[in-house]
Amino acid sequence: MLPYELLIGLRYTHAKRRNHFISFISVVSMAGIALGVMALIVVLSVMNGFQEELRARILGVAAHLEISGPGDRLADWRGVLAQTRQNPEVKAGAPYVNTQGMLANGDMVRGAIIRGITPELENQVADFGRHMKAGRLEDLKPGSFGIVLGAELARALNVYPGDKVVLLTPQGNITPAGVMPRVKQFTVVGIFEAGMFEYDSGLALINLADAQKLLRLGDDVSGVRLKLDDLFRAPFVTRELTRSLVGDFYLTDWTQSHANFFRAVAIEKRMMFLILLLIVAVAAFNIVSTLVMAVTDKQADIAILRTLGARPGSIMKIFIVQGAFIGVFGTLLGLVSGVLLALNLETVVPVIERIAGMDLFPADVYYISKLPSKLVWSDVAIITGVALAISLLATLYPSWRASRIQPAEALRYE
Repeated sequence: MLPYELLIGLRYTHAKRRNHFISFISVVSMAGIALGVMALIVVLSVMNGFQEELRARILGVAAHLEISGPGDRLADWRGVLAQTRQNPEVKAGAPYVNTQGMLANGDMVRGAIIRGITPELENQVADFGRHMKAGRLEDLKPGSFGIVLGAELARALNVYPGDKVVLLTPQGNITPAGVMPRVKQFTVVGIFEAGMFEYDSGLALINLADAQKLLRLGDDVSGVRLKLDDLFRAPFVTRELTRSLVGDFYLTDWTQSHANFFRAVAIEKRMMFLILLLIVAVAAFNIVSTLVMAVTDKQADIAILRTLGARPGSIMKIFIVQGAFIGVFGTLLGLVSGVLLALNLETVVPVIERIAGMDLFPADVYYISKLPSKLVWSDVAIITGVALAISLLATLYPSWRASRIQPAEALRYE
């Protein structure tokens, strides 16, 4: 046998025939909670998808962890790589040379970061290979003085594979006329597009041997770049390597070099959660209104129940059940619709674009051709729990007011 509080509470979710307004408010409350929960699940899934997409694009060019020497010069880089490979979480490593320079093609001049790499090793720590739009990374042969440019940088210089560009580096040559910048002509052998404007417009790749010769480093490099088995353990691996490496080194992982960006994304996600939670809060106020009107409508019934021996706590439970039914049903409806929409967003968005006759996310602006979505079940659990909690809290005050009704007062005018 079910408790009579549950049976009466469920029956009260349908108002009397003479008062359909209460039923209408109940439906509106359910729809509001469902809409809020669905919006929260979909928006947070899209933000998770964007975060993962941007992380993949950044780490397709940047390394999980970088080790550099004092003065941005590392002598025994092979020994450093050998030491790092003793850590089981280090998957691969590659040396690099970093400098700044000016690239010129006729009257067009652009500043850029010049990175010297070993193509076969670089492909193990970054994903340049799959970002190449023209040419191959392996075309950077030592001694050939080839260069691979970012797509935006190549567009700004108006160069294509096979064209020549002039590189001016700040490391100067002392001449009778004073200190003159080093100038070297390079041949464009490839163009990459990582999808991040910072890299596409300001990064150029040359062979490590050519960079060492240009900067007169001998066998030295600027540092080594590492790829880890689990990129999210980069801070822990950084601390472990700091203790284990012998010598003076500077260690920087991707969470430090891009800390502000990912912190901004996390704050934006948190604020979107709070803003969209207001939809659920508004729907919860509708539950309060529904229960207040239901209590007013059922005063005579409450009085009769009290005279039959029902305790104030039982009266309170009846209206908690009524409000909880609205909240639980609305939350479950929003949960199911939100999960289904988040999992099928890549199918739904093209349909909306065809109906609207417009491209919501142009690839030439956002560097993506589809809306990314990643459903995180922990987010779904938090959203569901918070929505249920708000709905239940909204039932407390009207239910308490119902339990305070005195039978004699309620039946005086009946």
